[in-house]
Amino acid sequence: MTSHTPPKTRPRPATDKPEQRFWINTVSLDHVEAATKGGFTQADHGARTRLGRPRPGDEMIFYSPRTSLQNGTPVRQFTAWATITGDEPYRVDITENFRPWRLAATFHPCTPVDARPLVDRLSFIPDAAHWGLPFRRGLFTIPREDFSMICARMRR
Repeated sequence: MTSHTPPKTRPRPATDKPEQRFWINTVSLDHVEAATKGGFTQADHGARTRLGRPRPGDEMIFYSPRTSLQNGTPVRQFTAWATITGDEPYRVDITENFRPWRLAATFHPCTPVDARPLVDRLSFIPDAAHWGLPFRRGLFTIPREDFSMICARMRR
């Protein structure tokens, strides 16, 4: 039997801050409205999988493809903007069979913006003909420049 010794890591100096990251979270409009009222974000249908990746101070834009998850009408807008404030995801009891993981966030006043006019200018969308595909990833990072462009429109 062999044992594995993990590689030694140097502790980071206390002055080193992780670099701020910018996120898109694909969420139906009804769930965005609940998150805005509750001060949280949720991803991957309530799973914890990727929700541990955003850190306090990271910025997140919410893209809503539909009004609701099942049979909702198309929205296709960037619908909310938040700053992550939670250190760790936490679990809530909604029903006996649904206990989603959430992460605390502070939402900022903004106006929803149609995504289609921005498609050709966003670097995370490689193919304008199939511009909706990147959003199927759910929760993902985007470049600061793309975030700034979307936020500038949402602040108008």
